[in-house]
Amino acid sequence: MKRYGIAGAYIPMDVSQSDLAEVIRVLPKAGFVGLNVTIPHKEHVMAIADLVTDRAALIGAANTLIFRKDGKLHADNTDGYGFIENLRQNAPDWDPKAGPAAVIGGGGAARAVVASLIETGVPEVRLSNRTRARADALRAEFGAKVTIYEWVQAGNMLDGATTVVNSSSLGMTGKPELRVPLDALSPSAVVTDLVYTPLETNLLRHASDIGCTVVDGLGMLLNQAAPAFERWFGKRPVVDDAVRQVMLR
Repeated sequence: MKRYGIAGAYIPMDVSQSDLAEVIRVLPKAGFVGLNVTIPHKEHVMAIADLVTDRAALIGAANTLIFRKDGKLHADNTDGYGFIENLRQNAPDWDPKAGPAAVIGGGGAARAVVASLIETGVPEVRLSNRTRARADALRAEFGAKVTIYEWVQAGNMLDGATTVVNSSSLGMTGKPELRVPLDALSPSAVVTDLVYTPLETNLLRHASDIGCTVVDGLGMLLNQAAPAFERWFGKRPVVDDAVRQVMLR
């Protein structure tokens, strides 16, 4: 907003699920043009929205809300876009069609990752989650390209995977460590972690040590924000190193 001379503010709000609909409906009257939505509200806002984009409907979750001038609440999901743009920016040689992708996690972020990987041509998405039912739900929604691995066998899905993604909160500051065995990880794989606190997780450190191309999660955070910003303010922001450095201060 400073770069483009936009008079506005971006503020955090902690809202309980029971108050979510009421708070969202009153915010446009206070001058808000939109919201980002994070855990645990990404799926709940779908029922509150008047309009839902196709990609949000496909993913089953929304991270961006737009307060339209006609009073309607528009829900979108930019997580998949941010995920793919982060890989393209920071692993320019990444080829989604080169082989299977292994995805750890089964929450809202995993839904966006799986949808975007399939859309970009990944031949197989191997998925493992601590709660089997959530993994099975993704398999049911996204079809035959998704193969489920039991959590105790999660390390096996890394064998031959050319793209490896941690979409869970495991490894995040304050959360349990990711304890999936990494012995089968190929040095030729592109490995990314959606966690960005810390910036270098143990997964990325190990992957880097064996020669993998690694991509941290901060780029996804920045790139998913760009289309939301454009929806709110009519200006598409450039995601460059200067923006990244602001986040690292």
